[in-house]
Amino acid sequence: MASKYFCLFIYTFFGVFSLFSQESGTRNKLAGQVALYKSDLRGPYKDIRWFCTDGSIRAPKDPCPDNIGPGVQHARYKDEVIALGKEHHIYLGQILAYTDVDVFWDTDVNHSRLKQYQLDKYLRSVDDGWILRKGQFYRGAIQVEDEEAWGIAFYEWLLAKDDVLKSEYFLIRQSLKDIPHSGDDDLAQKMRSQSKVISDELNGFMDLRVKIHGQPEVTDIDKVKTFRQKNSAKITPALNAKFDGLLATMTTFFKPVDFAKLQQKVPLLKGTLLGNSLDEFVANTLTETSPSIMVSEASQLILDIREGILNEKRPLARLQLLDVSLKLEELIFKNAQQWQPKDVKEQLEKICYLGTASTGAGYLELWEWTQIQGALSQSEKASMSLAELTTVLETARGAVEWSAAMVKANYQEVVDTYASFEPLTYGFIDDRIRGSIALHLGKSVGELGDFIANASALTNKVMDIPNQSAIRGLNPGYAFGELVVVTGSPEEVEVSSDKIYIFQRPPSDLKPVAGIATVAEGNMVSHVQLLARNLGIPNAALSGENLQSLKQYNGQMVFYAVSNKGNVIVKPESQMTQEEHGLFTKKERSSEKIEVPIGQIRLDQTEILNLRSVDAHDSGKLCGPKAANLGQLKKMFPDKVVEGLVIPFGIFREHMDQEMPGQSVSYWKFLNQMFAEAERMLGNHMSEVEVEKYQLEQLEILREAIKKMTLKPGFLTQLDTDFHAVFGQSLGEIPVFLRSDTNMEDLKDFTGAGLNLTLFNVLDRDRILNGIKEVWASPYTERSFKWRQKYLLNPENVFPSILVIPSVDVDYSGVLITKGINSGDEQDLTIAFSRGAGGAVDGQSAETYTIFHDGGYRLLAPARETYFNRLPKTGGTGKKTATFDKAVVNEQNIDDIRKLSQIIRKTLPEETKSDYNGAYDVELGFQNNKLWLFQIRPFVENKKALGSGYLESITPKIDATKEISLSKNLK
Repeated sequence: MASKYFCLFIYTFFGVFSLFSQESGTRNKLAGQVALYKSDLRGPYKDIRWFCTDGSIRAPKDPCPDNIGPGVQHARYKDEVIALGKEHHIYLGQILAYTDVDVFWDTDVNHSRLKQYQLDKYLRSVDDGWILRKGQFYRGAIQVEDEEAWGIAFYEWLLAKDDVLKSEYFLIRQSLKDIPHSGDDDLAQKMRSQSKVISDELNGFMDLRVKIHGQPEVTDIDKVKTFRQKNSAKITPALNAKFDGLLATMTTFFKPVDFAKLQQKVPLLKGTLLGNSLDEFVANTLTETSPSIMVSEASQLILDIREGILNEKRPLARLQLLDVSLKLEELIFKNAQQWQPKDVKEQLEKICYLGTASTGAGYLELWEWTQIQGALSQSEKASMSLAELTTVLETARGAVEWSAAMVKANYQEVVDTYASFEPLTYGFIDDRIRGSIALHLGKSVGELGDFIANASALTNKVMDIPNQSAIRGLNPGYAFGELVVVTGSPEEVEVSSDKIYIFQRPPSDLKPVAGIATVAEGNMVSHVQLLARNLGIPNAALSGENLQSLKQYNGQMVFYAVSNKGNVIVKPESQMTQEEHGLFTKKERSSEKIEVPIGQIRLDQTEILNLRSVDAHDSGKLCGPKAANLGQLKKMFPDKVVEGLVIPFGIFREHMDQEMPGQSVSYWKFLNQMFAEAERMLGNHMSEVEVEKYQLEQLEILREAIKKMTLKPGFLTQLDTDFHAVFGQSLGEIPVFLRSDTNMEDLKDFTGAGLNLTLFNVLDRDRILNGIKEVWASPYTERSFKWRQKYLLNPENVFPSILVIPSVDVDYSGVLITKGINSGDEQDLTIAFSRGAGGAVDGQSAETYTIFHDGGYRLLAPARETYFNRLPKTGGTGKKTATFDKAVVNEQNIDDIRKLSQIIRKTLPEETKSDYNGAYDVELGFQNNKLWLFQIRPFVENKKALGSGYLESITPKIDATKEISLSKNLK
């Protein structure tokens, strides 16, 4: 519902990871502590003690007597380690036997302690013990048998909870790879870690490390042996021992999974439905050597376990089922590489089974699999059209992206926290993904993508990087500029309007850029995506692997284009054609700007308006289109739109005529003098950079002055009176949204989505009054100013009005576009919803659908956001934790949206007497399944990009009806 959150967060748990709000000194101190622990003989531990059953603690040589025993022996943490946990919720060197199970599960902080334990184990594996580099030899600090006993007790406690197992299936199953409970090791992770350690010491081993990380095969054992033999002169005795360790791990890893032996370890399953399925699987595969059969049988069983585990009520039996599930994943991981489909039919089968396995392993939710299973289960057909195959590819590629997003959603927060003091942390998420079935699913989808690209001629040409079928265009356009590849947080990057950026995820407050591509696209209808689409900024999605491959070109000047069909070109400047150079002449680029009409603005209206008294005809006259259009919706859908007040342009202008403190002129005069001086500077041939610097400095002075402006007594009196009259309560008794609404947004040719401030759920009277001034000041921020300067001919003529509406604590909210963005069909609908308030428009990963005009719908993406906003009656924004086991929207919601769209399309042009016949962009939400409308505006696409002769020339002509035989060879 808005572009910015009001900073009144309720820190129930969200603020515990406070490192990013701390000075760099805190992070440096932590990094120093880590370095000290690496060289400390005791690591993060202080001493060793006996911990007796009666709660007493005894010296290491004074064990618990029988009458108060038994007890456990382990280390105690250093005092500063304990303080770190209390102050920052960071727990180093956790000893499980020293921890209560519910404290370790850490529900209030999104299971942070468990995730930190997993991250700690990863760091130890890739950094020679990490903080236990020497402490791992501190005898008695950790007792393996006590840790395993604790692990079993932990899972017996945790797996008794049906709701937790259902909602946190992925995390619980992942934790089994790290928490000791049966004596097993995660060999795949160990193998990757050992290969990384060797490559860090011996650069020449990097190619083999990449192979082991990405496509491990049994033949890699001989390759490692050959490498060691050829490079024996460079290998020290210590490094030679690491080679021995790696080879031993690889030998064990590539041994066939002994399910007959496994059966003996799961006695509780005997005679159960799933136990019988396991027996049948073992009998069928005992002598089976075909990788395709092994993968297909194991994939179905791993899904059966997930679907049936809640029917098994015994916690320890559930633990045994999850252990079987992990072994099945190991078997699939090994055999998927060996399964080499010969034709399209077999490739589709492999993708379907790997999707099945990914769901069984928790990377996809069961409801998500239900949505896409049909699209991926078409291998029985003799042939498919190119359009049908492309839909399969898009769906399968989505499954890969959702699987990776599941890992990131669960671990990104703790990774970001640790990465602030330990850079090696960044490898954790990649390691988890590479050790999953998603690795082979992605490879198989890429192979299908290559086949379809050849069949359709819809190919990407992105430098010379591998696996380009993962790249897909989102918004058409072209750009030329320096390529900037950002691997860390995008929020810390100061962007430039003449550069092209590759991000892990789009920044929340993106300033003008020449082009953009992201690993996590957020969602296709967020404010950032709408701006890019409106302004012809080329925009694409790519894989994490693609981003890493592009790092080598960071800093180079490149040409970047996305066609109308979504194929992507990135090439160095030296390879640009004369036509491509011609796209960037001054005349060509300046013709893109538009002028916002201001002739009808009425500044004489200096009274607050009731939302019911305005409609679409008042847009750009009394107020901005946000309030005018919502007033129109109030007339059309009175029960779906809240009451509201409108503070028109005239009140803003009246206040700007007051004398500006510290200046001899009014606020308005100060503003216009700034623009006049800028024109003079340009006339004197000063650089645009210098002029912009001057303007931004002056605007900062103006902005700060507006925030301290004195509000006129008459305005305050009317605000108090009208607020009570319209909302039934006094100012300060009911939380409201203050929504900026300028004359330079939501227009037919310029969206301006999210450029100015909206304040969420403000309750306190003084905060509301100060908020009005903050909203008035927001069009003069650097970001808002730069966007207007770049795309409008008269950016100085911006007038803000303010829409004041009561907060609706929606269960979920989002955006409706009355057009099929993905399908390309003008009659379809596109929706994107996030849990809570405001997430979808702010670029969060949102649950996105195409709703087809002839019935049915298609899931394009699930929501993968860990936190969402609630709007408490006490004001501010409360953060809640999300789980992904249920869809955000339901069938009733989709039906309500379909009916709403029909009315909007038919009635709105009639009611407004408008000649606009394009699509609409609607912001809405649901509270207890009741639909609420918050905004409507034209859905603006860049006509120049859509009609560009160049973009048309790079868009291949595709015969979507072309039939492809599924017996056709892949190569």
